[in-house]
Amino acid sequence: MIPILGQFMIPILSIMVVCVVLIIAIMGQHKERMAMIEKGVDASQYSRAKKSNPNLVAKWGLLLVGVAVGLFVGGLVAHYTIIAEPVAMFSMTFLFGGFGLLIYYFTIGRHAKPE
Repeated sequence: MIPILGQFMIPILSIMVVCVVLIIAIMGQHKERMAMIEKGVDASQYSRAKKSNPNLVAKWGLLLVGVAVGLFVGGLVAHYTIIAEPVAMFSMTFLFGGFGLLIYYFTIGRHAKPE
């Protein structure tokens, strides 16, 4: 009876502890920002908001298309050759994912202006 209870209590307690730590961290950050505002310090420089990169969607799109093509080609290679399926799938996924990133770099990434 006790081991079964332990199986359920460990995940529940760990989730509760993580939630409490996150709440305390957010409250501390809020207090810090409010103190900065009261003192007249510009709090915008401490903002976590990143500047948006309009090319980021293209980069992720080409990477994911490359991974999808790699999975497809890996399946074909595993089916029609003597190469083991895990080897074919992993190698083709990484190969074509890398090709997708290279396509992004040579088409868009090299011409993008650094901020």
